[in-house]
Amino acid sequence: MSNKSKGSFIGGMLVGTAIGTVIGVLIAPRPGRETRQILKKSAEALPELAEDLSTTVQLQADRLSESAMQNWEGTLAQLKDAIAAGIEASQLKTKELQESRDISSSANNRL
Repeated sequence: MSNKSKGSFIGGMLVGTAIGTVIGVLIAPRPGRETRQILKKSAEALPELAEDLSTTVQLQADRLSESAMQNWEGTLAQLKDAIAAGIEASQLKTKELQESRDISSSANNRL
């Protein structure tokens, strides 16, 4: 499982847990007072859940950023190599054309 998938899974699990808890409490056959107490406890746990989710999202963003930088550095290195190869090929072709021109010019001067 990739890092991105792990973070998505954990985030989904946390959100699913919160939603499941609320729905379970609302559907459960309990007296109103007991249900309100459970809802109050669940509401008190929401900040911690939100903090956990925020931390997970931040970690995933950091990993994604690091991965993007590594990919960018690799692409940049390939681009530099391609440019260097293009410059070298251009210089070689220029030299070949110059030599061809010099030979042609010498032949014309002999005539």
